[in-house]
Amino acid sequence: MRRKLAAGNWKMNGVAADLAEVKALIAAHPEPGCEVLICPPATLIAQMNWAKGAHPLALGGQDCHVKAAGAHTGDISAPMLVDAGASHVIVGHSERRADHGETNSEVRAKALAAQAAGLVAVICLGETEAERDAGATLAVIGAQLGASVPESATGADTVIAYEPVWAIGTGRTPTPAQIAEVHGFLRAELVARFGPEGAAFRLLYGGSVKPSNAAEIFALPDVDGALVGGASLKAADFGAIIAALAAA
Repeated sequence: MRRKLAAGNWKMNGVAADLAEVKALIAAHPEPGCEVLICPPATLIAQMNWAKGAHPLALGGQDCHVKAAGAHTGDISAPMLVDAGASHVIVGHSERRADHGETNSEVRAKALAAQAAGLVAVICLGETEAERDAGATLAVIGAQLGASVPESATGADTVIAYEPVWAIGTGRTPTPAQIAEVHGFLRAELVARFGPEGAAFRLLYGGSVKPSNAAEIFALPDVDGALVGGASLKAADFGAIIAALAAA
């Protein structure tokens, strides 16, 4: 049985004062009924780890370098994330792919670095609006999946997040049929590649997930949770999404 996962990506948002939202979230959901992950800016991981106390909230980084240490000014390694209190790390987010030109092979290398450090890699995939309009969604997603996910990946150390680029932060959401099509395709590809282990990978949907649409999305087959952006910044919004997932 795959455990449901509500993951929040704070992106480049959050300072120490925003830990109040995390404290409010854990106070309102002491036993959330699903796995909950927040990936704040790296500057907040250690503080958030302290603030959450004994609550089962998991913490993650938003990126990591492929190497464990070295002369890479401004970068953060997977072992550093572990040291700060993280158990997960997002790799291959569309904003990293677009803003920093990250390739599938680089994403794969980061996923391997995460695994080597004992982190769960949340590997992001997604098509642009132009690719969707051209009918190339499954071809693009399949290529990203094949080249970004290491051969050594397992359901225990890897989560796959489908985030259509055109739905991130836009308020636009794919139809349930479109989400179901991609998630069904991903599941079939994982099983074809990894055999029975392919059924153990959790598949998250991301892209304008909010309290008003969460229940409908979580009711779809092979949707094991969500990677939430803006709505994860506020305890009330993220809490409502968590509750919807726990009830799904």
